[in-house]
Amino acid sequence: MSATYQDYQKQIAELQAKAEEARRNEVAGARAQILSIMREYGLTVADIGEGVKPPKAARKAVEVKYRDEATGSTWTGRGRAPKWLDGKDKGQFLVR
Repeated sequence: MSATYQDYQKQIAELQAKAEEARRNEVAGARAQILSIMREYGLTVADIGEGVKPPKAARKAVEVKYRDEATGSTWTGRGRAPKWLDGKDKGQFLVR
């Protein structure tokens, strides 16, 4: 007789439970090993965290340099000029 869908679901649940138990055991072993090494060398969590770089500060948004009052379109002046500025004097769109 072949296995049914319910049989496979039961096997999956049993394997997931076994995998979770194995993970808990491995994590406990790793934690114990780490604590043993820390005690042996007199290390603290602060000692271990020295190599961690602080996160980079968020970049400041670039201020708008040009604005088309008719449409509300803006451009920072960086990168390729937008189409709404093609053939026009940029000076008249400068934000003051």
